[in-house]
Amino acid sequence: MITLEMMPPMMFGGLVLAMLIGFPVAFTLAAVGLSFGFLAIHLGFFDLNFLQAIPGRVFGGVLSNELLLAIPFFTFMGSVLERCGLAEDMLDSMGQLFGPIRGGLGYSVILVGFILGAITGTVAAQVIAMALISMPVMMRYGYNIRYVTGVLAASGTITQLVPPSLVLIVLADQLGKSVGDMYLGAWGPSLFQIMLFAGYTFLLGIFKPDHVPPVPKEFRTLTGWPLWRKCLMGIIPSAVLIFVVLGTMMLGLATPTEAGAMGAVGAIVLATIHHKDFSSTGRKLLIIGAITGGIGTLVGIFVAEGLVFKIAFAVTYLAVVWICLEAVRIPGLRDLIRQGYQSTMRLTTMVTFILIGSTCFSVVFLGVSGGEWLEHLLTSLPGGVWGFLIFINAFIFFLAFFLDFFEIAFIILPMLAPVAQKVLAPVVGADAALIWFGVMICVNMQTSFLHPPFGFALFYLRGVAPREVKSSDIYWGAVPWIGLQIIMVILVIAFPATVTGLLGKSTTVDLDNIKIEVPMIDVAPLDFGPVPTNRQ
Repeated sequence: MITLEMMPPMMFGGLVLAMLIGFPVAFTLAAVGLSFGFLAIHLGFFDLNFLQAIPGRVFGGVLSNELLLAIPFFTFMGSVLERCGLAEDMLDSMGQLFGPIRGGLGYSVILVGFILGAITGTVAAQVIAMALISMPVMMRYGYNIRYVTGVLAASGTITQLVPPSLVLIVLADQLGKSVGDMYLGAWGPSLFQIMLFAGYTFLLGIFKPDHVPPVPKEFRTLTGWPLWRKCLMGIIPSAVLIFVVLGTMMLGLATPTEAGAMGAVGAIVLATIHHKDFSSTGRKLLIIGAITGGIGTLVGIFVAEGLVFKIAFAVTYLAVVWICLEAVRIPGLRDLIRQGYQSTMRLTTMVTFILIGSTCFSVVFLGVSGGEWLEHLLTSLPGGVWGFLIFINAFIFFLAFFLDFFEIAFIILPMLAPVAQKVLAPVVGADAALIWFGVMICVNMQTSFLHPPFGFALFYLRGVAPREVKSSDIYWGAVPWIGLQIIMVILVIAFPATVTGLLGKSTTVDLDNIKIEVPMIDVAPLDFGPVPTNRQ
């Protein structure tokens, strides 16, 4: 006889077995959830009315979730920017800037990966674009092939952690936290990770200088101001777009969805101004729009949002509209935008179906007391908080061999979030507990793109690498970088301030010590005069 205590582990085991078959995850989740739901009804654990919560949560919590509207905007932004030529310009200029030093091309790949991660948010496109551009150059100048494949794959995965990452948006939604707080928490680990990658390259330059040689002087075609100008032409527009997306969100001027919409428009503008057919009229309007936008910003900050402010931004908006119309005029950009729409629709549809399937599973799982079973299992681990964190990170690392990020986020995190809140709150406070947990999981899940057998970044590299690059070189090249990412996970666990340092300090109030004192006020008695007598 199946008891209620047996249902949660049976559901979890059934889900794992069904996924190993290879059936699409969204439909697997729904099938397992509904199958165990009908079994629970048959066994009398709940009645058929309980399953009415599924459509209620689908329409009320998934399809009407305004935060999830940010996903198509950020996806479109990344899809446009990955094909507009920005990566090529930045890698070329940064490569020549850092070329004279040992490991210079590696530093340029890491830095460009960080910048592109902050404006694209797409691992596949970033790995492919940087590999197509940088791999032949690094091989030509004698870089060790395993270092080349490793740094290209690892730098592409930075986009998972650097705001405005799609991963962080989904984590914020599933953990019920603010996207802005999740972004603030991710900045520290993302910068530390860049430092780890650069530090590894620096050490290679010292102990194995033949692995990362400098670029010969005769191959450095740009020097002086022309080189700096080319670098700034790639960095400044990217920095403006990052501020438009992140700055407005951090300052409370825009919601994540609104910031994503501005980022999508900004991506079209950035792609247009980088195109060779961008007209001289458009360039003049771009300069005018940038100047008036700066004036409007300064007026709004230091004076007031008066007539000058409105006129300045009206001119800026007209310049943006003109540049977007230029994108429609240029055939190559029209095709680029259409491809962006198609990839956005595919990803958004996949996310929606996984969410619907995970809702079916989670409703039934909670209905058979799965939450209590999981909480008892995780809180009884040896080692307290640190045992819990070590076990969860090892568990996520293992799952990432077989599942991608969306599947882990939508299936596993909703079950772990209540336990994590309870266990981690005493360490960093109730407000920061899930932010720390979410960023930690995000750092961990970066490894899913690098470790065999299903590291997608390795597959992308294999698809674009020259024939002389062996698959063994790609796999072995990723190993040191996986180690660096694991070190980053350990640092986030050991030093929560790397995540919580930028968050607002929470105020804790002891309700037992609250006293409400109402002062006694001496008031003169009211005199209403003599009591009236009744008159006949």
